[in-house]
Amino acid sequence: MRKLVPIVPILLAFLGGCAAAASSEGLKSTFDSGVAAYDRGDYQTAFKLWSSIDDDDVAAMRNVAMLERQGLGTKKDPKAAELMFERAAEAGLPTAQADLADMLLKGEAGPPDPERALPLLQAAAAANHPVAQYQLAQMYEAGTLVPRNIQVARNLYAAAASHGMKEAQDRLDALGPPSPGENGAPGEPQIPGPPLQSSSIRPAAP
Repeated sequence: MRKLVPIVPILLAFLGGCAAAASSEGLKSTFDSGVAAYDRGDYQTAFKLWSSIDDDDVAAMRNVAMLERQGLGTKKDPKAAELMFERAAEAGLPTAQADLADMLLKGEAGPPDPERALPLLQAAAAANHPVAQYQLAQMYEAGTLVPRNIQVARNLYAAAASHGMKEAQDRLDALGPPSPGENGAPGEPQIPGPPLQSSSIRPAAP
């Protein structure tokens, strides 16, 4: 006698997969609607849309923090922005790591904290974020919290300048070409820091 295959578990698994796909599509649709609202200057709608999915979408989480930091579409709240950036940064989003580091360096939600900013800059710079590369280069040029290394600073400035960052190009021009005996040996990593973040994380926008 042929054994019957139970269809209920199979049906539940199928429905679960469909629900996950629908949920993913819903998140993307809501996120993209927030981007469209932001682009047309409707920051309140953008904030509302991104806030509705910030527990499920790390890019939306970062964008909520960005609006809270600037006071767009909601009241300006640096402390709330810092906490939200921290959640997205811990999830591995380079833009959030760079944004949080910038806030910490400037002391927007409390006293400046370059020590806490340093590993965030290293992670974001390794992920090719130009502002993080520029700020980390400044640390290496001055020897702030890291050994002074002009060659590493030059490499970081060059990386940031390749994205069209004028300030980085200006510093690169000011440093000039490497001099004999300058810090930095052949084979040294051009951009110090941890490995690149997971490519599965959708970039935040805008």
